[in-house]
Amino acid sequence: MAESKHVATYPTQQQYIRWKNRADELGMSTSEFIEAMVEAGLKKFDASVAPDETNRELRQQRNELKDELDRARDRIQDLEDAVYHGERRTIKEYVRANPGAEYDEIIRHVMRTVPERVTTHLDDMEGQEFLFDDDRYYPTNSGGEQ
Repeated sequence: MAESKHVATYPTQQQYIRWKNRADELGMSTSEFIEAMVEAGLKKFDASVAPDETNRELRQQRNELKDELDRARDRIQDLEDAVYHGERRTIKEYVRANPGAEYDEIIRHVMRTVPERVTTHLDDMEGQEFLFDDDRYYPTNSGGEQ
């Protein structure tokens, strides 16, 4: 039998009553209950827990993610500008070359130039967002949704 030592504790009256009632429920003496709870508490956690990452590492990761997000937003803006400004540019160039052009003429010109502009966009997206094989386009696995 292991050598035992006497240890004293001074709980409040409410703590002692709660401990004694729980010990009675478990069929233990109050001393056995306190010993068991202390051992159980020691097994459940270590009071000196080291964080997985330091604050510096977390700040660095946050900054890297923010930079990545900013780059993605810039790329999205560039693509949107290319689409919207490309349409506007086509209309402006046509009206400058054809002063007094009517609405229907402008629409016909935009419709006639769509294949050329679509080709430019597809060329820009090929490889990163689309794969081209056997005269067909397929999305890449990288997603590339903009």
